[in-house]
Amino acid sequence: MELSLMPTTPTPPPQPKSEPQSEPQPQPRTLVLGATGFLGRWLVLELLGRGEPVAAGIRGGRGTARDEQLRRWLHEHGAEDSALTTVAADLTRPGLGLTTSDEARLADVRDVHNLAALYRFGLDRTEAHAANVDGALHALRWAAARPALRRLVHLSGYRVGRNAAPRHPLPAAETDALYRRLGAYEASKQLGDAAVRVTAARLGVPLTTVNPSSVIGHSVTGEAGQYLGLADLIRQLAHRRLPLLPGSARTFLPVVAVDHLARFLAAVPEFDEGPAHSHAVLDPATPPLPELVALLAEHLGVPAPRALVPVALVRRLPRALTGADRETLGFLSEDGYDTASADRLARAAGLRHPPVAEVLRRWATRLVADGFGEVGNREAGNGGGAGNSGRRRR
Repeated sequence: MELSLMPTTPTPPPQPKSEPQSEPQPQPRTLVLGATGFLGRWLVLELLGRGEPVAAGIRGGRGTARDEQLRRWLHEHGAEDSALTTVAADLTRPGLGLTTSDEARLADVRDVHNLAALYRFGLDRTEAHAANVDGALHALRWAAARPALRRLVHLSGYRVGRNAAPRHPLPAAETDALYRRLGAYEASKQLGDAAVRVTAARLGVPLTTVNPSSVIGHSVTGEAGQYLGLADLIRQLAHRRLPLLPGSARTFLPVVAVDHLARFLAAVPEFDEGPAHSHAVLDPATPPLPELVALLAEHLGVPAPRALVPVALVRRLPRALTGADRETLGFLSEDGYDTASADRLARAAGLRHPPVAEVLRRWATRLVADGFGEVGNREAGNGGGAGNSGRRRR
């Protein structure tokens, strides 16, 4: 028998497995300034949930504690951060202090949301003016240089921007008088609002100013993250330290749920057209302040205040006796607010306020569970950021 031996083909050596190619990170179309603050992080969460590539302007930029806090918070709330770009931005500097490489990352930005501000009572005037006036103008001028700019959305202050003919700059004597009368926070927010509106018109920047009322917790979870203003009043109530309530039976301190406000802000560039818009965002179903406090007193199982004290009288009494910060008293008013433009945009975007009484109860429950931010304040040295009180930068 003859055997035929066929030549064999040598087996090739194993090849190393190639790593899967990751998708390139999309260029951001939206820049959020103040992204690590109370409102900024909820807006970033909302935009990412819509599939929008977002840039977060953060002091120090990527890899800092603020950046890590924000990304951790986003993950905890179910968001992927693959479409999130972090840039180092400083509103106190012209051009936002951006590096050349960060400017390149922002080349396609068409929407700019400026939610950055110093929010704290008892601020130093110089510090407040640098952040809330000069900083607002730095953001505006940077936005004005965007070739594809669709809209600048400027988060203004509560009870701010109601003057149809704002003036900027004010004479020094008028500026000084405003700071003396209102305090550094509210005065700087009023001056910043006027500065942005006047300068945007001069530069031809499409601008929307959004004036939210007192922002409370998430409509489903009650999560807050900010413990100033009305939250401090609820703290006094919960600790049985509110025997008397400043104001009258008609005092109106309207609220808005933070997730509703985030959805509203995200919708603004899509629905606002033309050079200038201004929206007062609040839930008109908010009960008058005495009824609101009574509702929460019943929910928390504590006594409601026994009587009302006129605000003018509280102003004259020592703070040690009243426990009230005089800067907060300017927010206690019987005024109503024109929400017509905000209501139109909300309808067009399919937005509705959640039931206000239920949101208030959930918020109060969460405030108590969170210890009114006292642990976060101690750990952060009373600082701001994504995971604590938000007492510095909103």
